[in-house]
Amino acid sequence: MTAKATGHYTLKPDGLYLQFDRLFRAPIEEVWFSLTNPTAMQGWIGTYTGRPETGGVRFRMGFEGEEGEWQNVSILECAPPHRFLADSGPGPTGIRVFSHLREAGGMTTLTFGHRLPNPADAATMGPGWDYYLDRLMASHAGRPLPEWEQYYPALAEHYQELHVPEGARH
Repeated sequence: MTAKATGHYTLKPDGLYLQFDRLFRAPIEEVWFSLTNPTAMQGWIGTYTGRPETGGVRFRMGFEGEEGEWQNVSILECAPPHRFLADSGPGPTGIRVFSHLREAGGMTTLTFGHRLPNPADAATMGPGWDYYLDRLMASHAGRPLPEWEQYYPALAEHYQELHVPEGARH
């Protein structure tokens, strides 16, 4: 698999997002399971502990190995199997992500976004999310996982050159 930069900017009422789309040949419930089940998540990004229905969990990225720090995640919205919105980390340095799923014709489209306080962050965040979302697709399909070295720094230039929409904070 050759890594491709797929992210683009979208401006939402709460800020500038780097947004990605992926298409799965699977029912929406299967894709939702891959995104939200702590065991399934281990195959592509990490895992969490706790009960999401309480509005919060503790999450740890798997890429960092056992040294990865547990992070508190606030679940702001969760509407299975269609969407979720979550925050991780404190204040302006915190991360906000969303996921929207749509199913049609036996295919499920995942739209994923990460809010960027600073557009310059796209040069590192973009390749990272392309990598993790490609891992999600490979894990879901039972294919070999991609290698990080194919993504960064190779895709950084694409994200450095993205046009920031009018009205976005700098």
